[in-house]
Amino acid sequence: MSEQKSRPPQDRPWESGWAPDTTRAPGTRRLWLAGTLALATITACVTAIAVMDRESGEQDNRAAEPTTLSSSAPGGLISFATPSKGGAEKAGADRAEPSPTLSTSASSASPSPKPGKKVPKPPQTSPTPSKQPKPPSTHGISIRSVNFSDRYWRVRDGYVRLDQIGSDPEQREDATFQRVAGLSDSSCYSFTTADGRYLRHRSFVLVANTDDGSSLFRQDATFCPRVWSRSGTLTLESVNYPGRYLRHRNFQLRLDPFDNGHQFYADASFQIVSGLD
Repeated sequence: MSEQKSRPPQDRPWESGWAPDTTRAPGTRRLWLAGTLALATITACVTAIAVMDRESGEQDNRAAEPTTLSSSAPGGLISFATPSKGGAEKAGADRAEPSPTLSTSASSASPSPKPGKKVPKPPQTSPTPSKQPKPPSTHGISIRSVNFSDRYWRVRDGYVRLDQIGSDPEQREDATFQRVAGLSDSSCYSFTTADGRYLRHRSFVLVANTDDGSSLFRQDATFCPRVWSRSGTLTLESVNYPGRYLRHRNFQLRLDPFDNGHQFYADASFQIVSGLD
């Protein structure tokens, strides 16, 4: 029978030779539990902090995208994209607005041929002045002085003089002209001779010259009719020298400035009659 030794009092273990187990430090289990709990707490805190930082970073990024780009970045994508859609719609609307005008203009193109038909009418009137030089010399004109009714314009030695015309065919041909549309102004007159020369003023004297194609020649050979008080008479004013009129002086045709006198009116008044040839 084994001996059973009674457990000595805990407060006096040395009296009976029994000593407590020293391999375990008192409170070790509690320390392990406390350490584990501390580690778990620290881990949970670190995880929570990391999660919160991540969420806050995402929220900052989401919040920063519209505000930062639209407010701080000039011409940013978001700030520009929003008006660009509206602008695109407006641009589309602007394109849509002209399209009806195009369609209406296209539709109105059908009735437009009506005025288009009227356009050829001016050419119908234009042949009338162009036909004037075409008739034969028998349909030409002669220009007679008012105060010397037996004298007519006649080209002699290259100058235009006021001569008496007899029965000589050559004289009668020299006193016959063709009245055509003005070379410089179609509403005015130009005069051609039987050999195709034009009457022009040179140094304010009326002469017969061949057209050299210059602008000066066209102006010198253009005269605008001015009707005065006496019926059936007219005077001819220069295009490039307004205020100067054709008149005869010593039976020489020349270009003189206007003079409000009886003699000037008489010398500058002419009558256009049928050709003498």
